[in-house]
Amino acid sequence: MDELTCPQCQGTMAPRSLGLVSVRRCEGCGALFLESSALGALIEAENDWHAHQSANTAALPRITAEMSEPPAAQPRSRAYVESLFRA
Repeated sequence: MDELTCPQCQGTMAPRSLGLVSVRRCEGCGALFLESSALGALIEAENDWHAHQSANTAALPRITAEMSEPPAAQPRSRAYVESLFRA
């Protein structure tokens, strides 16, 4: 891809890739630029991500008096696209 300038703030649009998807993200305001083919790939990846989330469900443990509070869990992404564009 050629170097792009953000139309919103005139900042530099830095390339970012994950798998087969390539996008540009403004280093100043966070705006995104992607080609239409990348949008289709993101939609497919998003659908695949959601299709496999039900496998991550675990059975609830029995609660007993000896149990201590579990450690804080890492926040999970609500969507594949959210994990792609985190700073």
